[in-house]
Amino acid sequence: MKILAGLKLKELEVMMEEMGATKFRAKQIHNWIYSKSVSSIDEMTNLSKDFREDFKKVATVTETKIKLKQVSSDGTIKYLVEFPDGECVETVLMRFDNRANLTACVSCQVGCAVNCSFCATGKGGFKRNLTYQEILEQVLTIQRDTGLKVTNIVFMGQGEPLLNLQNVLKALEIFNDDFQIGARRITISTSGIIPKIYELAESELQSTLAISLHAPNHKLRAELMPIENKYPIDDLKKALSNYIEKTGRRITVEYILIHGFNDTTDCAKELAYFLKDLKCNINLIPYNSVIENDYKKPSNNDIMKFKYLLEHSGKKVTVRLERGADIDAACGQLRGKLHKEK
Repeated sequence: MKILAGLKLKELEVMMEEMGATKFRAKQIHNWIYSKSVSSIDEMTNLSKDFREDFKKVATVTETKIKLKQVSSDGTIKYLVEFPDGECVETVLMRFDNRANLTACVSCQVGCAVNCSFCATGKGGFKRNLTYQEILEQVLTIQRDTGLKVTNIVFMGQGEPLLNLQNVLKALEIFNDDFQIGARRITISTSGIIPKIYELAESELQSTLAISLHAPNHKLRAELMPIENKYPIDDLKKALSNYIEKTGRRITVEYILIHGFNDTTDCAKELAYFLKDLKCNINLIPYNSVIENDYKKPSNNDIMKFKYLLEHSGKKVTVRLERGADIDAACGQLRGKLHKEK
C-alpha cells in the first residue's frame, strides 16, 4: 500500500501512468494532499467514485494517527503523533494573538542522543530517526485537524536535526515546493554538530540556522550539554563564522536562562564578548521546568537585565514568548510519550 503523504507531483504522475490515468489526476491528488490536507481518498471529491475505489486498492493518504491532543490556555496545541510502527513524537502548533503566522514546531527523531540536562526529550534516550515523510506528516496532521494552513516551521521539537540531516533537508524541500512554505520561514536548530554545520555552509540553504548555545564558555556549557565535550564552543564558533561567511546569512543564537546558573551579569558580559564578531540575533529562553532536574526560571527582572546587557553589544535580542507550558509543550518539555507525572 503506497502512502501518498510526502509524495511529490512527479511521483504521483508515475502512479497515475501506472494506473492508466492522466497527469492531470496527479495534480488534483497533489492539491488534495497539500493544499486541502485531506486524510482519505474518499474526500477527493473531484475524482470519480470508480477511480477512488480503484485508487484505494493501491494507496492511502496516511497511516499516521493522533494519539493525544492537548490545547493550552494560550491556544497552543500539542499533538502526540503515532506512526505505524507504534513510535510517537510530539509536535506543536503555536499561535500568537497579534500575528497571522501559524508556527509548527516539528520533531526529527524519536528521542534524542544529545541529552541536554535541561531538556525532557533526551531522558528516554535515542530510538530512531524520522523519515522525511514522518516529518511532513506532523504538519499535515496539524492542518488536517485544525483546517488551518501552517505558515512557519521550526525544527525545534524532539531530536537533533543535523544528526538526521538527509531527511530534514528532503522534508524542507517538500515544505518549499509542495506546501509552498518559503525557506526563510523555516528554522533549523542544532546543538552544534560541527561537521554538519560545515556541510550546510556549502549548500544553498536559505532557511535560518539556530544554534543552541546556552552558555558563554566551555565549562558551563559542558554541564548543560554533553555534546560540548565532543564539539567544544571555540571550535563551534569557527564553524559558525565559516557558515556566516559562506552563506551571508545571519544566524540565531538560542540561550536558555537558568536562575543562578547562566543568567548572571558576568555571563551576560562574557556572552556579549563571545558573540561580538558573529552576525547573529539572540533569542533568550526563560527555562521551562521538567521533573528530572531542580533548575529554576529567573525572575523577570533578571531576564530583562540580561537582555539589556546584551543589547548594549549592538545585537538584536528577543525574549521568547512562553507558549504551551501548561500542557508541557514549551521549549525543552517535549517527550514523545504519554506522561502523567507532574
